[in-house]
Amino acid sequence: MGDPFVSAMSGISAHRITRPFKRISAGLSEHRLRVHGLILAFCLWSVYLWNMATPGLLDRAGNVKGTDFLHLYTLGSLALAHRGADLYNMDVQAALVAQRVPQAAGVLYLPLYPPQVSLFVAPWARLSYGSALLLWLVLNSLIYGLCCYQFWRACPHLHSHGLPVLILAVAFPAFWHLIAWGQTSALALACFTAAFFAIRARREFVAGLALGCLIFKPQLAIAAACVFFVTLRWRIIVGGILSAAAELTAPCVYYGAAPLREWMRALINVPRMLPQFEPRLYQTHSLRSFWAMLAPWPWTSFAFYLVSAILVIALTISCWKSDLALGPRYSALLLASVLIAPHLTVYDLVILAPAFLLLSNCLASQPVHPGYEAVKLLLYLAYFLPLAGPLARWTHLQPSVPAMAILLYGIWNFSRGPDRVSTGRT
Repeated sequence: MGDPFVSAMSGISAHRITRPFKRISAGLSEHRLRVHGLILAFCLWSVYLWNMATPGLLDRAGNVKGTDFLHLYTLGSLALAHRGADLYNMDVQAALVAQRVPQAAGVLYLPLYPPQVSLFVAPWARLSYGSALLLWLVLNSLIYGLCCYQFWRACPHLHSHGLPVLILAVAFPAFWHLIAWGQTSALALACFTAAFFAIRARREFVAGLALGCLIFKPQLAIAAACVFFVTLRWRIIVGGILSAAAELTAPCVYYGAAPLREWMRALINVPRMLPQFEPRLYQTHSLRSFWAMLAPWPWTSFAFYLVSAILVIALTISCWKSDLALGPRYSALLLASVLIAPHLTVYDLVILAPAFLLLSNCLASQPVHPGYEAVKLLLYLAYFLPLAGPLARWTHLQPSVPAMAILLYGIWNFSRGPDRVSTGRT
């Protein structure tokens, strides 16, 4: 019997992908994927190195190197001084930035991280900004590399394809953005990675502990909370609540309860501050921003977002209630986490790296199946289309979102197929 996941996806190949697209996907051989990855990696990382190869802390565009890390560095500086009352004061933070990194004077950040993040980044604030940024980027690269390596090891059908996996991991646009922005998304990837292997080992409470750590980026935990609550995975739910509570308790012990209350007020005010929070809407890749760019009226776009998010959650819950193997199920959860997130910038797409590996493992198990070309094309599009994000400034259409949604639909379509079988540990 062929791989059941690929078998189910054959319906998409037969009825939803036109013949020209079949020819395109058929041309995506391993050799071409490797070449595409090499070209992309060379282009992205040479641009990054050229932009960063300037004396001082400003890049060639005049922006501070590390971009968003500057905000983390500022929060860490406040933590070292026990200044919890200033964690959500933009003016005070702007003055502190000018003091610690004079080249970045005048830069403002909207403070929305929960207070425990300042404690985590405090050790970096003991260093000069340049040294702290270098160590931060090295840490994020190591976390990303280790997570990808662990998933590659868990995918037996990819073991003979190590080189293309490595090339595509390095060329992954989300990873490039993660490093370019100096963001925290590698930590979210680590949480999802730990949760996957805990579920795989039937340690659901530990998986909950890992997912609860996502409270530092709560928008990424919404899908998991909905799915595991509806499917009655109580050990995961309890573990998640306990770890999230412990993470939020730490700053209360250090600062007192006031910063936590300020953070909650900031979250309530997020809808009003969205234009300031998302100055480059074309760099976001979720259903909310997809409809916000496409529909001209805010309430209309929110209604479309709400309906489509409910549909995505329903499809994902259906997958988790089925006999689907863990790999496709977890891939559905990751896709849902991205799609329904109220705010998701391009660097957060790094959490999809496991989904690409897990679904590619399904493909590699049966490369001659008629559904193979459809799945391969969808994965290819979901991988590369974030690069087309800037075009949405003129088209008002973010193509990566439909690609991810169709891929999720394909997983659900398999979960309700007549020949669904669990194959392998993943």
